[in-house]
Amino acid sequence: MSAYIKAISYYLPENKLTNEDINSQFPEWSITKIAEKTGISQRPISAIDEFSSDMAVKAAQKLFEENNISPSDIDFILLCTQSPDYYLPTTACLIQDRLGIPTTAGALDFNLGCSGYVYGLGLAKGLVETEQANNVLLLTSETYSKFIYPQDKSVRTIFGDAAAATLISGDNDRKNSIKALVYGTDGSGAQNLVVKTGGMRYARTTETATAKYDELGNLRTEDALYMNGAEIFVFTLASVPKLITAVLQKAGTTIDDIDLVVFHQANTYMLEALRKKIAIPKEKFFVFLENCGNTVSSTIPIALSEAIKTGRAPKGSKVLIAGFGVGYSWGGAIIEL
Repeated sequence: MSAYIKAISYYLPENKLTNEDINSQFPEWSITKIAEKTGISQRPISAIDEFSSDMAVKAAQKLFEENNISPSDIDFILLCTQSPDYYLPTTACLIQDRLGIPTTAGALDFNLGCSGYVYGLGLAKGLVETEQANNVLLLTSETYSKFIYPQDKSVRTIFGDAAAATLISGDNDRKNSIKALVYGTDGSGAQNLVVKTGGMRYARTTETATAKYDELGNLRTEDALYMNGAEIFVFTLASVPKLITAVLQKAGTTIDDIDLVVFHQANTYMLEALRKKIAIPKEKFFVFLENCGNTVSSTIPIALSEAIKTGRAPKGSKVLIAGFGVGYSWGGAIIEL
């Protein structure tokens, strides 16, 4: 039994944060400057009463409708999110009930960010190829906008909210369609992309909710998302080229045999720096973030979905994917569509 990606769909909230909106709040950030620095024109933003489970359900329903899939076909749900509805219960359990997936299905959340989709494919592959499940619904859903302090222009320009749904199924006639999985972790960089309070270690207080300028000159609270962009950039340029080398070596292939490369869609500046450093031909490098921004764990499936729709990744294509970021965490793989 070999696991393969059968279908991908995604959902973007209706609310949008445009470069014009940011410019009106921060006149020193021109519309052109934001676009050139990030490659983003607008970011979908979840409604006040819209949360990760709501977006994941909409992405899954879209997957079912677009691909003639029944909820009764699903026998395991994997949800990647760092913004769950509750500490407990598990958000994947709520999704099972709302989608009408059989109670015989397994369901779990896993807390991972930008590398989460690759890890999710690895988990799904393990479930399918050990015959614990035959149809795994892999969901990625994040509402990072709810972590962002409105006056912190550094992260407001980057992140958008979104959810994606991927069906990973088993087929005896297919060869290894999800392969050369490579992972990495370096928790020493954890404080460079963090929401410090709200968990068990640091409670939220009146003091942590008070806005202050951080060492980078960004106005934020300790309850909000903090990102040291310079350190993240250094980490990315150091770790991702090694990751790509490891994936290609594990697969016994070279970049010449890869049809398309889809990285975590962080921002165009970082992506172009990586493309040049790894020497990936421009025609093989797929970028899709202008109208959705950095949607964390959903960037890769959203980009894959668009690559398939636009003919950049036709059936049989070999696609190299790589996720990297918060944790620090990274992962890569080769998938055959």
